[in-house]
Amino acid sequence: QVQLVESGGGSVQSGGSLRLSCAASGYTISRYFMGWFRQAPGKEREGVATIDINGSSRIADSVTGRFTISRENSKNTLYLQMNSLKPEDTAMYYCAADEAVPWFRRLVADGYHYWGQGTQVTVSS
Repeated sequence: QVQLVESGGGSVQSGGSLRLSCAASGYTISRYFMGWFRQAPGKEREGVATIDINGSSRIADSVTGRFTISRENSKNTLYLQMNSLKPEDTAMYYCAADEAVPWFRRLVADGYHYWGQGTQVTVSS
């Protein structure tokens, strides 16, 4: 059974940094397409960053240059390093995974079957 558990969220001031973690169980993350998504109140869930089975990443334009996605296969864990945080980054952040995701759907929420419960990130000005 695939399970994803996010951690690392919190409250920071604008310009600060956070690192989110997504601990996976029930499968090997290196064999899955994985991504980070976020959802602010009243808004649709949007893709932030994804990584494929070859380790290639794709970053949303809104966070390019500030966020980095990575994975540590030995720990079966996915990370999202978030730097230079802005108030508009405030959202619930979710980890997602799927066995196969076409490149044009990598940043689309319904391209992923498995989801974690989310971790809240709040950035104050």
